[in-house]
Amino acid sequence: MRKNLVTTQKRVLAVIMGGGRGTRLHPLTQERCKPAVPLAGKYRLVDIPISNCLNSDINRMFLLTQFQTASLHRHVQTTYHFDPFGGGFVDIMSAEQTEKGSDWYQGTADAVRRNLIHFRSFPHDLVLILSGDQLYRMDFRRIIEEHTVNHADVTIASIPFPVSKVAGLGLMQVNDDQTIKRFVEKPKDPAVIDSLTLSPKLEASLQTKSEEKQCLASMGIYVFNRQVLADALDNSMTDFGKEVIPSLLGKKKLCAHIFEGYWEDIGTVRAFFEANLALAQPLPPFNFFDPSAPIYTQDRYLPASKLNKCAIDHVVIGDGSILTDSTLRHCVLGIRSYVGEGSNLEDSIVMGSDNYETDAQLAENVALGRPHLGLGKHCRVKGAIIDKNTRIGDGCVLIADGKDDGTYADGRVIVRDGVLVVPKNMVLPAGTVV
Repeated sequence: MRKNLVTTQKRVLAVIMGGGRGTRLHPLTQERCKPAVPLAGKYRLVDIPISNCLNSDINRMFLLTQFQTASLHRHVQTTYHFDPFGGGFVDIMSAEQTEKGSDWYQGTADAVRRNLIHFRSFPHDLVLILSGDQLYRMDFRRIIEEHTVNHADVTIASIPFPVSKVAGLGLMQVNDDQTIKRFVEKPKDPAVIDSLTLSPKLEASLQTKSEEKQCLASMGIYVFNRQVLADALDNSMTDFGKEVIPSLLGKKKLCAHIFEGYWEDIGTVRAFFEANLALAQPLPPFNFFDPSAPIYTQDRYLPASKLNKCAIDHVVIGDGSILTDSTLRHCVLGIRSYVGEGSNLEDSIVMGSDNYETDAQLAENVALGRPHLGLGKHCRVKGAIIDKNTRIGDGCVLIADGKDDGTYADGRVIVRDGVLVVPKNMVLPAGTVV
């Protein structure tokens, strides 16, 4: 086992795509990049791909980002420490000016191309390319083993989806030996989608059965042979799904790795909202309690949460929270969350705070008429995301039901994808009603 572990670590470099401006996740990305968005009460999105790598014996990772990276830098630098003997690291590679260019990354392929010079400094045979905004648990050793056994040049992780749910996904037509015959990025024509459905043999091989026809959708996870990646990027193509992968069809051996576990692309506010709230279910689709493959994050040494006279139903509560005489149903609360007495929260996410207020700070804020960090007394919140370090005054009512997307409360509140969002560091005066 030790031999296999060393072989995997020395053969593979992981590259995690930090994404662009994250406009579809705005306003959650107003002051941070997508991988730094809080998740499940105590984690960040970036913890998912990093933890999957570590649990797969891959400990050399590059994280490619370019927008609002300060929060991500702090999290990665304080969380992921490696001993000097294993050679592990998580390096954040932001867009930089060079002799060849000074503009931003133009796409996923362009970001990887610009960093090939940095990858060459480390011995490797394979490059594992991952997305930084997905929720899933995968043992990458399996896709790497399939890639090697199939003598593939590129292997694409794929997941079966019913044809009614493939909108916005890259689809592939796969032969019975799992070699890829066609790849179509986000097709809309029903006839094209129907032509990409699974063959009867592949359909029968799936553990997950469906009454509806299924297609294989790309998960945005790729394994490239080192030289194949370098050759594939020796051009001006900017995106893997739209350009690079289709350009390799018929020229290189492309194979599909079929994954049948839980996978959620958290690319929009609605997707983020629903994926988080799903974790409050009795049997959530993603299990953070699996001891065989833990999800790692920053160790903050916070005290246990304190609940006084609260009614709690299907709620995830992060460490160091204080809740007083409040009612919560189907909610996720982040670290250091504060909820005042008489408040009622339903179907909502509260991301908590980065710090506690000292007595001196609290007195100063009271003198300035600023509410306490967190939610005040007698607030009603439903269908909302309360971002970090917000101050919600007493008696505020924040309910998303029936609200059109747009800004409310003089721009202090934003409704996006039908979800009410109070952005990070926002202050809502007492009695605000949306």
